[in-house]
Amino acid sequence: MAETNMEIDDSLYSRQRYVLGDSAMHKMANSSVLIYGMGGVGVEIAKNAVLAGLKSVTVQDPKVSCTQDLGVQFFLREIDVQSARNRAEATVPHLIELNPYVTVTASTHALTCESDLTYLTHYQCVILTECPLSVQQYVNKFCRSVSPQIKFLSCDVYGVFGSAFADFGDNFEIFDATGEEAQDVFVSDITQEAAGVVTCLDQRMHNLVTGDKVTFREVKGMTEVNGQQFTIKVINSYTFSIGDTTQFSTYEEGGIITEVKEHQTKSYLPLENQLTEPSIITPDLCKFDVPAVLHVAYLALHKYQEKHGHLPRPWDDNDGSAFVAEAKDINSYMKNKLDDLNENLLLTLSRCCSGCLAPLCAVFGGIVAQELLKALTGKFTPLNQWLHLDACEVVPQDKLVDTKQFTPRGDRYDSLRICVGDVKCQMLANTNLFMVGCGAIGCEMLKNYALLGVSCAAGKVTITDNDLIEKSNLNRQFLFRPHHIQKPKSTTAAGAALDINKDMHIEAQQHKVCPQTEETVYSDAFFENQHIIVNALDNVEARRYMDGRCVTNQKALMESGTMGTKGHVQVIVPHLTESYTSQQDPKDEDFPYCTVKSFPATLEHCIQWARDKFEECFVQNAQGFNKFVESYPNLADVSEQLLSGVSIDGGVKVSKILANRPSSWPDCVALARIRFEKYFNHKAKQLLHAFPADKKLEDGALFWASPKRPPTPVIFDPCEEMHMLFVRTTARLYADIYRVKVTTQDVDEGTVRSILASVSVPDFTPKNK
Repeated sequence: MAETNMEIDDSLYSRQRYVLGDSAMHKMANSSVLIYGMGGVGVEIAKNAVLAGLKSVTVQDPKVSCTQDLGVQFFLREIDVQSARNRAEATVPHLIELNPYVTVTASTHALTCESDLTYLTHYQCVILTECPLSVQQYVNKFCRSVSPQIKFLSCDVYGVFGSAFADFGDNFEIFDATGEEAQDVFVSDITQEAAGVVTCLDQRMHNLVTGDKVTFREVKGMTEVNGQQFTIKVINSYTFSIGDTTQFSTYEEGGIITEVKEHQTKSYLPLENQLTEPSIITPDLCKFDVPAVLHVAYLALHKYQEKHGHLPRPWDDNDGSAFVAEAKDINSYMKNKLDDLNENLLLTLSRCCSGCLAPLCAVFGGIVAQELLKALTGKFTPLNQWLHLDACEVVPQDKLVDTKQFTPRGDRYDSLRICVGDVKCQMLANTNLFMVGCGAIGCEMLKNYALLGVSCAAGKVTITDNDLIEKSNLNRQFLFRPHHIQKPKSTTAAGAALDINKDMHIEAQQHKVCPQTEETVYSDAFFENQHIIVNALDNVEARRYMDGRCVTNQKALMESGTMGTKGHVQVIVPHLTESYTSQQDPKDEDFPYCTVKSFPATLEHCIQWARDKFEECFVQNAQGFNKFVESYPNLADVSEQLLSGVSIDGGVKVSKILANRPSSWPDCVALARIRFEKYFNHKAKQLLHAFPADKKLEDGALFWASPKRPPTPVIFDPCEEMHMLFVRTTARLYADIYRVKVTTQDVDEGTVRSILASVSVPDFTPKNK
């Protein structure tokens, strides 16, 4: 997927493709990025960038591997530390394994304020980690000075605190601010007044916000609104105003509202301007004042390091006092000076900034990688412009705490020990953890457990997943490689976790969590032996089951899930929080069978109709046939019995399948062509015969009133791409089901067209109802 005219490997990128779209995927496939610094957060960004499918990724780092890196950098091994191997060079082979379509290279040169930056013009985006602030400003100025401007991102994690900055240039175009599909909503009424009010049909929510733009179509009566664009003002979830409608005709009926997605242009300010007058988002409304304090602390940290040549030493009160003084000095010349600098927060940062919390690296690695994709594609709304985040709750705040437990010991857990202390490190090492699911979330979790040293002493991690690895998994489940395809997820993930930390005690299983395994495998005794349960599941039914088991056994549960670009995390603690099933997701809307079958009015109806037809043609019929053959293996005897008048359940249907089954590729094409005629031409004609367009009900109202709309029969045209796509795809499905041999030449469009020319399509004969 390295060039625009190349096809996207749907078997690898299918999930991502559905979220981003082909245009964004092609832009990524033509983009190159430089990532500086292969520490904990740098490797997370690089891993995500390679999985996404860029053209090339260059990782640059002058540092050599050290023991402390092993606690945060999951691609470094003990042999890399022993041989003092450069971090970038040690990381590249692992990154290359992630995606065959991405070129990954290493550079070992250091970035300084004297570096020649002309080589950066080869990249569309530059990401800096572990860089002095002066170097960040130097690189940022260069990125803005060239044409076209190079997108710039920087990110760092200090202990349990993280920061990210984005500058996408003076005129950054956002092509799709939300990534959500523009949905159609039916109109119930439009008033004639100075602020004309539009009401949605059947109290359907419009999901719009004030300032959005909409268009109308198929409105009867007030036809002036059709095709026009209006800027709306929301009144409530079901109504909004479109401005003065007093000069329009009276609304009669019908109409569809469609949101208009407009391109937006955003102007970013350079890093130098954003230091003293920052644009900061507030990610946690429970810590409303914290981001501004963390920004001052971030600047003070760089100033301290520049002045002293090192970060504040772990849990050193003298260094802490000097750091707080530096922060107060910086606050004095900020554009918006803070009245309360929260010295306790500053001291916490000073104490643990030389450490690093691996899960926070994962968080910022995901966020910055997503910002990278936004920078390259213009898809979704980017960061504006600073993000500061902390997890200071994990740092002991007791003034009487023994600071000796935070002293580095020269092992792989020093980064963690500096943040949480050796007592918690030992607690993690002795933890019994049960995780259900080893997919995308499960892989990330296991990587974090290995880095944190979970279950590396008396504890044990138990994981279970009954799935096998598919190629499409490789795009997001980074512990798996192409040679793992069709191997069990659980055992493969366990092996990959042991590669990261060989001391981890882990048991991989392939059982389902369900009532059938309660007595034999996952009994109450099993749950009682666990300290914590983790859900990394992909379905609600299993989540509810696990929640019930945790409630019964009074065990803490970490619940999480993703859908597209959205995700959720829920921490469930017995007697402290609600359980997962205390809140329920909105039920999927059920559509009446008659509506879906004959009067589909929305895209959702059409999708449901298509799913039903697919199930009927390519699943239910095949399953029914196989089941019948299992029950009656001698079909000749079945035929004789049917001819003699004996009734056999399912026999007639199987006979029809056998009589109409295709035996060659032309048969498959003919069957697909007839299906097209039946679904999209004959069906519409039959409906119009039974319910003419001018048909009225007993009360005089038109039968085809909103939201019902009369169908239009489709005339098959071999020059229409969508028509041919239906025929070719359906024919391939029939060929697969009936095991018809198909060659590359057979599926060629010219071959299919020549077959279609000889296909006899039955005429339509209306049936009276």
